[in-house]
Amino acid sequence: MSKSKSIYVCSQCGGTSPRWLGQCPHCRAWNTLEESIAEPAAGPAKNRFQSLAKAQPVATLSEIEAAEVARTPTGLEELDRVLGGGIVEGGVVLIGGDPGIGKSTLLLQAADALSQQMKVLYVTGEESGAQVALRAHRLGLPGKSLRVLAEIQLERIQATIESEQPAFCVIDSIQTLYSDQLSSAPGSVAQVRECAAQLTRTAKASGCTVVLVGHVTKEGALAGPRVLEHIVDTVLYFEGDTHSSFRLVRAIKNRFGAVNEIGVFAMTEKGLKGVSNPSAIFLSTHGEPVPGSCVMVTLEGTRPMLVEIQALVDSGGPSPRRLSVGLDRDRLAMLLAVLHRHAGVASLDQDVFVNAVGGVRISEPAADLAVLLAIRSSLAGKPLPRGFVAFGEVGLAGEVRPAPRGQERLKEAAKLGFSVALVPKANAPKKPIEGLTIHPVERIEQAIDMLRELS
Repeated sequence: MSKSKSIYVCSQCGGTSPRWLGQCPHCRAWNTLEESIAEPAAGPAKNRFQSLAKAQPVATLSEIEAAEVARTPTGLEELDRVLGGGIVEGGVVLIGGDPGIGKSTLLLQAADALSQQMKVLYVTGEESGAQVALRAHRLGLPGKSLRVLAEIQLERIQATIESEQPAFCVIDSIQTLYSDQLSSAPGSVAQVRECAAQLTRTAKASGCTVVLVGHVTKEGALAGPRVLEHIVDTVLYFEGDTHSSFRLVRAIKNRFGAVNEIGVFAMTEKGLKGVSNPSAIFLSTHGEPVPGSCVMVTLEGTRPMLVEIQALVDSGGPSPRRLSVGLDRDRLAMLLAVLHRHAGVASLDQDVFVNAVGGVRISEPAADLAVLLAIRSSLAGKPLPRGFVAFGEVGLAGEVRPAPRGQERLKEAAKLGFSVALVPKANAPKKPIEGLTIHPVERIEQAIDMLRELS
């Protein structure tokens, strides 16, 4: 027998190289080439390279009819929020998350709810049908109309979809599938790319909505080639600490809706339940105001949420530490320099720890002002006033810049009972907001002086 030929496949872009290289010659990523067996040359496979969308003649853009896509609610309000209102006919959704975070539980709940109004197929490659039934029984799901298939061969799954004609199909998970057209093992770059492309073509041709469950790497990114995220219409990430009962579903890509939307769930004995007021999760319940705590209004997609920022400033050694949880550490170092240079508040010999309560991650710069006020409060040992909230971006020159959609943030704070707000001058509303006293500032030193007056 002839020796099988080895090639090296990039786990990021799927590009191939005849020998191992430190850097992928296609996408320039380092240490991503993995050895695999070269696929033998075979005859043309029927429909294997067919385009994902039906061929259409060339047309002028203004003459193409653009109709709004119809959406079907899943029965889980928080999941519908992330998807943009519900599932879309022929759409392909990829959802990834850590093991045990609740991906299969969430999709089984959604599949059972959808089965009351349409044909639904649940394909499991990681569990047997009995295990899925056991989970449904534990969650209290009837499953009277939900069809289940335990299979990992792509061609059999496609044949089942063609015979069953479901309107909604869950594939759990894409890393367990394999195609007879390829000889590599399930989970390899070639198999994941091929199976995802074929299932996407099936979804577009039949109008069936397909949800793919994806594994994640130890860094938290979706496993497999990056082309997997390009193929699908929507990419969702399931986040949360396994030691906490709260989970976040975040949209990273959505061709049918807004990105950066989040859905908040609580893990209970009967599965995942949507949280209608997520601000309550991210606010600590202090009896009295404590030093180093400042509440800010962050924006996640279309949803304003109140999050508590906690800071602890303590005497450090010759090499003081700067640690942050839920916020960018480099931005924390920059903000400390701004606080020293423009407001005269020095923390050069102090350890500074900053935390966003509830395990939420804040990436927007509107948290700058709340972080600085929490640090100053901890350093002075004086708590902020009761019912105090702040937001705003702080520049290197010490200016306080406006945050987007400031009116919605202030209205959310007033709705939850906050009475004092320190905001950028550009975000000050023209009409007063009932129950909320607003103090606009233009520079960080003005904010510190205003804080001394309020305290």
